[in-house]
Amino acid sequence: MSAAAPAASSATPSVLSRLLRHRLGLAGICIVAAYILLAALAPFIAAYEPNAVDLRNVMKPPGAAHPFGTDQFGRDLLARTLFGARTSLLLGLCVVAAATLAGLTVGTLAGYYRGRIDAVAIFATDVLMTLPSIVVALGVITVLGSGLVSTIAAIAISAVPRLVRVARGSVLQVRELDFVAGARSVGESDLAIVCGHVLPNALSPVIVQASLLMAEAVLVAAGLGFLGLGVAPPVAEWGQMLAEGRAYLRAAPHISVFPGLALAILVLGLNLLGDGLRDALDVRIR
Repeated sequence: MSAAAPAASSATPSVLSRLLRHRLGLAGICIVAAYILLAALAPFIAAYEPNAVDLRNVMKPPGAAHPFGTDQFGRDLLARTLFGARTSLLLGLCVVAAATLAGLTVGTLAGYYRGRIDAVAIFATDVLMTLPSIVVALGVITVLGSGLVSTIAAIAISAVPRLVRVARGSVLQVRELDFVAGARSVGESDLAIVCGHVLPNALSPVIVQASLLMAEAVLVAAGLGFLGLGVAPPVAEWGQMLAEGRAYLRAAPHISVFPGLALAILVLGLNLLGDGLRDALDVRIR
């Protein structure tokens, strides 16, 4: 068992180098890194406040003063798009963190202990997985109300069943391996076995699913914002911006085009990154 730790540590640079050699994965890293950088520097890049109303410059087309133009209230669309990236990235990260923590915990308990815990977890996930994510999210928001925290909770709850399934299946495979049986035979506690032996060897599928979940979280959040059930105004959010620009598609299409492009490119980058992680962590390729 002592030889397992060096093997695991030596695999980390191998996974990283494999990801960097994966063309699509590298493209995803570049796109996501660019969005993170733009979101972090949004206050310094934007020449205007995202919520500053200027009724003298309503629906101005893209130009030198406003590279992305202005919306129906004269607000600078470049500033709102940049600050919208902050909202989407923050929301996606919070959803992934909450859903992964909950799904990994429940899936690990169900896969390791089996019995009633497993039966209850499987039944609950089966029920939730019969409903589309957006329907579950709408139900949660109906109860909790709209807002950033409610949106995070709604999307996270809808994503937990898949992560439970993935974590459970991975733990079921690992718990039957010889080194886990050896740890039990020398008297290690269940907590030590799970944290020291099972989880480190069962995390790869969960990481891949979590990376793909972030793209879905950003999309679902935009969908909820488009329906008026997501982040409450005046916070800049791409789905809400798309909904506001819908009525002006003929007169000022730029109001919807720029947040729509920003959303599409971010989701593409997150999906490419998820595909790269999947291939880099695939033991059959390794």
